[in-house]
Amino acid sequence: MKKDIIIPKVDGVYVAIINEYNDIYKTQDWNAYIINDKAVDLEMVIIVTSGYSQDKATSIFRKKLDKLPAKSYAKIELMQEDLFALNNQFQVTFFEGNTMFDKTYLFRKNTINLKALQTIPLMEAKGVLVK
Repeated sequence: MKKDIIIPKVDGVYVAIINEYNDIYKTQDWNAYIINDKAVDLEMVIIVTSGYSQDKATSIFRKKLDKLPAKSYAKIELMQEDLFALNNQFQVTFFEGNTMFDKTYLFRKNTINLKALQTIPLMEAKGVLVK
């Protein structure tokens, strides 16, 4: 029965860690975002995040978005720099129409840093992107 379930490949949905200025606290922060670069809305988006290494693991964080409009993005969470020494995993599940999609995005340890910044699609920001 499990072999009969087909989950199609995810294209046009990304996770990015952005380095941006926080006007309220006057600090430079790292924030995780989900980006929908598709021409269609995503519904019932569920994001489960965690960090891990061989000897450490973070708590599991869950976020739900009822709708992520086409060509848009949404903030997932603030990322503390201590977490960059761990592998950071974002498991994203969503519906496009009546079809369920699922993909795991992995930022390997020490890959989130100022030297790795690149231009992020749809956002006027620099960050680290996983497709």
